[in-house]
Amino acid sequence: MVIIADGGSTKTNWCLIDDEGTRIYFNTEGYNPDFVGTEAILASLRQNLPDTLAQERITEVHYYGAGISSARKAEIVAAAMRQVFTAAKVVVDHDLLAAARALLGTGSGFAAILGTGTNSCLYDGQKITYSVDSLGYFLGDEGSGSFIGKRLLRDYLRNLLPDGLQESFRETYGLNRDEILDKLYNQPLPNRFLASFAKFAYDHNNVSYCREIVLDGFETFFQNLVMHYPRYQDYTFNCIGSVGYNFRDALAQVAKSHDMEVGKIIRSPIDDLVDYHTILTK
Repeated sequence: MVIIADGGSTKTNWCLIDDEGTRIYFNTEGYNPDFVGTEAILASLRQNLPDTLAQERITEVHYYGAGISSARKAEIVAAAMRQVFTAAKVVVDHDLLAAARALLGTGSGFAAILGTGTNSCLYDGQKITYSVDSLGYFLGDEGSGSFIGKRLLRDYLRNLLPDGLQESFRETYGLNRDEILDKLYNQPLPNRFLASFAKFAYDHNNVSYCREIVLDGFETFFQNLVMHYPRYQDYTFNCIGSVGYNFRDALAQVAKSHDMEVGKIIRSPIDDLVDYHTILTK
């Protein structure tokens, strides 16, 4: 039995392919090695994997995850996986490769992630050939959930949200300044905390302020990342992630304003990623 997993900073989507070829899906939290270590990942896996999963019968695990930017980061995750799936060959790679394989298969082109964070690349059908560094939520991640959430929180704390939104934000989350700053500077996973507020923009997408901060985020994403790819307008714009998918109309608007044709925009790569691995084994 084989497992394919796509792990973001917030959530991991898993698919077990059993001996009859049946696909069984389940979810756990995300495991970004920039923020969590092997022991924390191991504890979460033991707590959150389905009780019915026959871990000792798994022969292969293909895990793609956010933050897998080096062999050292990959080993943080792989070490936990090997302790859970003791009979399996464990392969850990970057979620950007998962996005490219899901969006483009064995074809070539441009692929992006717009979820909790941001990432993008050029792909040749087998491997990533070029990538502009997103720099993470401190310095970059333009257009992501954390980027949109940061803008919302900043304006909320400065009392700059338009009339009605300020009160709605306070009623929705009930957070004061000290609680917000504690979450950002003292608690784990601040990127996930920031990204959680993108839902507020989605829920209030009929308000011009929310539409504008989303459009501004995507425009900054294009200005700071996409436009720095050689001949970027020769490619279609393909994207995976909850933010890209939920705000796909705004994303398509910005892409078209930069003369980039829109290709495939999907929420999660897991189905297409399983298709990719299934084709490889035939």
